[in-house]
Amino acid sequence: MLDTVLGLLVVAALPLAITAIPNTLSVVAKLLPGDIDQIGLMRTHGLALPALMLTVPLAAVALRRANPAYVLLGALGLMALTDVAGGFAASELLVGAVRVLRGIGAGLIVAATLAAVWGRAPVLRALWVGVFTLSLLAAQALALWPLDNVDSWRVTLQPYPMVTGVALALAAFYLVAWMLLGRPAAPGPDVRERNRLLLAAVPAAGISVAAISTATEGWRAIPVILLAAVAIVGLLALASIGTAESRTMAYSMVAVGAVLLPSAAQVTLVEMGGLGGPGLRGLWVPFGVAGVLAVAASAVVRVFAGASGRWLAPLGLLSMVVGLCSVRLVVPSAEGLVLAVPFTLLAVGAAVALTSALQEVGAGGAVFGLSLCFAGVLAGFLLGTGVQMAMLDGVKSAQELVDSFVGALRWWALIGGFLLVAITVLAAVMARRSGGGVVAAESGSDDGLPSAGDRAAGRLDGDVLVVPASSQQGGDPADDGGERAGGDERGDAGSDADERLGAEDAGRGVEPADVAEEDQPTGAIPRVVLPVSSQGAFDKVKPRGEAGEPGSSPAVPPQGHSPEDAASP
Repeated sequence: MLDTVLGLLVVAALPLAITAIPNTLSVVAKLLPGDIDQIGLMRTHGLALPALMLTVPLAAVALRRANPAYVLLGALGLMALTDVAGGFAASELLVGAVRVLRGIGAGLIVAATLAAVWGRAPVLRALWVGVFTLSLLAAQALALWPLDNVDSWRVTLQPYPMVTGVALALAAFYLVAWMLLGRPAAPGPDVRERNRLLLAAVPAAGISVAAISTATEGWRAIPVILLAAVAIVGLLALASIGTAESRTMAYSMVAVGAVLLPSAAQVTLVEMGGLGGPGLRGLWVPFGVAGVLAVAASAVVRVFAGASGRWLAPLGLLSMVVGLCSVRLVVPSAEGLVLAVPFTLLAVGAAVALTSALQEVGAGGAVFGLSLCFAGVLAGFLLGTGVQMAMLDGVKSAQELVDSFVGALRWWALIGGFLLVAITVLAAVMARRSGGGVVAAESGSDDGLPSAGDRAAGRLDGDVLVVPASSQQGGDPADDGGERAGGDERGDAGSDADERLGAEDAGRGVEPADVAEEDQPTGAIPRVVLPVSSQGAFDKVKPRGEAGEPGSSPAVPPQGHSPEDAASP
């Protein structure tokens, strides 16, 4: 029952959070009052995405101490509060505050839902990836849908109040079920991962400041494009931190974030009814088909791919490249059904890439990649905006405006395709340079070091063989007593023999400490960790030779002398 409620909560809350990203105030610009700075209002309406970007890594750090059930309830309560406050917003300051709070709530929902499904049934994580991919694909359409024939611009601040109420009720029911059914713990990032998550907030803040600056200072097309390119390069550099598995996850998240939502948003705008497309009513069938196939593909990869699924991440990104190529061929189209081809290729490719990459990392690495994903979304929007600014420069008629929008979309599809190919090649090169490291367990650390639990259980990664043996204090007390008695009986003769043995060893260059260590009882050998080749780590033990020959030690230590042996008849 807990998994069922959590699945319903993911389906209801995750699209609601992603829908907060698009800035749709320009669509209802005619309804804005004349006494409000319309340009400033549109700029403050776009503050939700920067707030979401900064919230995701900080929320992941907070989830080390707070359970996702509490975070989800608080986040959806905050979303409901923004719905109520949005109905009373009448100034630029209040609109900015509502959008910032909505972005914070959306970031908490995204991070908490991922943490909640992480330790549950495998199909739940596949459902999360599928719904997340569909939400990125349809975010622009979902944000525009409530604006059809509205009479108030404040609808942009409260697009789905009923869905928010349903999600809030599900979150409350999930919290009650979680408390009654044993309070299962959700995995969170450890201390090392926390530092990396805090580091991910730095580029998010920098990209947010740069994006706000481009909107307020009136930047030209070329500086905006260069700024977006620098932001993407910086995200890829940050994604290169960590093990090979965490790098693959981070690269995939940056690629999906920078390409999927910006591409789908431009396609949705070009296919509006006023520009000759089928409109939103003609797009829901392609969106539905792409969403169902994305969830199915994610479930198949999660359940059946296993460890070999790591090779599916580049294939998923290449599927997105094919989807962008089909965008150049079929968009614009007056028929909505043909758009199922690019939408399916984009959604299924993103779902396959993210699902296969998520199988290689722990919870901390997954949220780190998610933080880079939303920073990539803003960088992709900046890059697409720069291309549109370059194409729309000098437009004089409505037809030229439509042609420029279509031309900008085609150029963006070309740029996005090359970006995906470049990230795929970069991931392959970095994986080859790292030597294809050991696949990290889902519960393990993302930095390549064994966790404390792995060390305690004797599970170490890499070419390390753990050889368990008795501790130095683990011998039988009776054996110790027998050895002490034997030593007393030897007396001076034993001491003379030891001195002669030490003199002979000194002549051969052997230290007396080494001899003393070899003469210890077998039960006194401590637990040893030996670096060995992985090729022969699990070979059969070879037969031992005679005494004095190499390898003459017995495979199994002989049983020590027991006092009961002397008492037996």
